[in-house]
Amino acid sequence: MMESTLKALGARLETLVGADGVVTDPVRLRTYECDGLTNHRATPGVVVLPGTAEQVAAVVRECAAAGVPYVARGSGTGLSGGALPRTDGVLIVTSRMRRILEIDIPGQRAVVEPGVINLDVTRAVRPYGYYFAPDPSSQQICSVGGNVAENSGGAHCLKYGFTAHHVLACEVVTPDGELAELSADTPGYDLLGVFVGAEGTLGITTKITVRLTRVPETVQTLLAAFDSIEAGGAAVSAIIGAGVVPAAIEMMDALSIEAAEAAVRCEYPPGAGSVLIVELDGPEPEVASQFADVERLCRDAGAFEIRIAADDEERALIWKGRKSAFAAVGRISPAYLVQDGVIPRTALPRVLASIDALSAESGVRVANVFHAGDGNLHPLVLFDDAEEGAEERAEAVSGAILDLCIEHGGSITGEHGVGVDKSRYMPRMFTETDLDTMQMVRCGFDPVGLCNPGKVFPTPRLCGEVPGVRKGPHPYEGKADLF
Repeated sequence: MMESTLKALGARLETLVGADGVVTDPVRLRTYECDGLTNHRATPGVVVLPGTAEQVAAVVRECAAAGVPYVARGSGTGLSGGALPRTDGVLIVTSRMRRILEIDIPGQRAVVEPGVINLDVTRAVRPYGYYFAPDPSSQQICSVGGNVAENSGGAHCLKYGFTAHHVLACEVVTPDGELAELSADTPGYDLLGVFVGAEGTLGITTKITVRLTRVPETVQTLLAAFDSIEAGGAAVSAIIGAGVVPAAIEMMDALSIEAAEAAVRCEYPPGAGSVLIVELDGPEPEVASQFADVERLCRDAGAFEIRIAADDEERALIWKGRKSAFAAVGRISPAYLVQDGVIPRTALPRVLASIDALSAESGVRVANVFHAGDGNLHPLVLFDDAEEGAEERAEAVSGAILDLCIEHGGSITGEHGVGVDKSRYMPRMFTETDLDTMQMVRCGFDPVGLCNPGKVFPTPRLCGEVPGVRKGPHPYEGKADLF
């Protein structure tokens, strides 16, 4: 029955977007079976590629009328399975919606469609002396719509914040197929704040107004090499403790350095147990003063070599290894899991030591790459997917790392989202009441539960997931004392 429903729906969608905008061929459908997290896969029932907001709205209305679930997808670079399709549903791909609709330099903003590539925004406004601050490592290929869904960050989020801090408004298609405007300037509840980072569970964005940031007067970047990751961590604590807020503080351990060298020949100092990349930007006198402090603090913490970028070319070379780190791990391991936990900066030495102990005890290698300045860890858990039981052991280590983050007062995600990959860990961080309250918000947007179902929450809950639709009032309604 579902096969016939999808076939009929596919035919109707062709009338909306054209035959070249609908994919039903089984071989072509496999192109979309996963996002950047490849260990979760599902072949979508139908793929549709709309070219306008009106087409997106019409597609959603058709899905709602047929009772068919749907998932939005941008460039597919997500790392939590947030865009994992449904075999019984429609995958709405926004990659054809790639127009920069408006650039308003006096207003320091731009209006873009969701398929616009992150870095293309900066390229468009750079001649005017501005750029788009959120910079995920995948910024050359990730889309702004996906950044909005996951509230993406990047290396410079320590100083400049996440996507949420740079989005002024969103045009969205609601789960009933209407176009609505969410704005930071609208009185009342901050619905824009709820929508950004909701992982596509509340609707689909079709137009985004982003904040533009003025290019700083000067930028200074250094790379410091340490014998151990603990020494690098001490340097991070010293820098932040001195009142310096760099644009970025990134760290890589020996294993991730090995991978980067194999992939892109970044030529980091030989024998380093860790490297620290520190970047300062702003007014030239301020940067010069703080940069001298950073250099001194790194040496005091035991840096055996410090390299200072003399120009943009040398700065790009320093960043080359860090920006390629995730993909580079493929050079030293057949497969790997990417995690995204957050801890307080002060807990870095203890948590990193515990991760080393987990790795040694399990025999599962872990490469550490992270935003050291705000404690956002990206441990890469390596395994051989041809070896029986290897993936299960890697997943156990991955879960134990998330447990460490929670135990030390952190979170199971900083910027990659929950998706399907970490939904089972949500009850470890939140109570049943917490989860039910979140789900009530989701029900307010999508009472039928067709919009990206099966994500974020660990099991079907209340009215938020297909096929169960809650009847009657929520069990906590009228019990205000619980909240």
